[in-house]
Amino acid sequence: MKAASISEIKKELKHRSSEDLLELCLRMGKFKKENKELLTYLLFESIDEGAFIEGVKAEVDEQFELINTKNYYYIKKSIRKILANIKKHIRYSKNKETEVELLLYFCWKLKDFKPSIKRNTTLKNLYDRQIVSLNKLIAGLHEDLQYDYTLEMEDLLK
Repeated sequence: MKAASISEIKKELKHRSSEDLLELCLRMGKFKKENKELLTYLLFESIDEGAFIEGVKAEVDEQFELINTKNYYYIKKSIRKILANIKKHIRYSKNKETEVELLLYFCWKLKDFKPSIKRNTTLKNLYDRQIVSLNKLIAGLHEDLQYDYTLEMEDLLK
């Protein structure tokens, strides 16, 4: 079965009743965990973006605590998983400020992580790519926010 394009789906949804839309959303939520997480964000968490960010940060803290530090292989694997989880939350939000906040927090956690990421090329490169990405994101924000985040980036890079 070939999936319809987004524009085709949008046109079809315009012709459906609210009961049909409700049923479609609930049915979609049953199929994948990501669909359910997105619906949860849209219905409950998008109202207060600050609380959403704090919740994700708490989740990141928890994940960093659980990292097996015996071997760099496990560290790399865990850190990539944490970053993928952060990126998933960023996709849900679609808010550039949220993206910058979460990536900055990730970079701070990575910088302060013991054992140091400087001893491993892969982790250092991952950190550097996030810094480059953050610089691009910050450049696209409002001037006041650019200034605030640029100061935080300077602190991070010290």
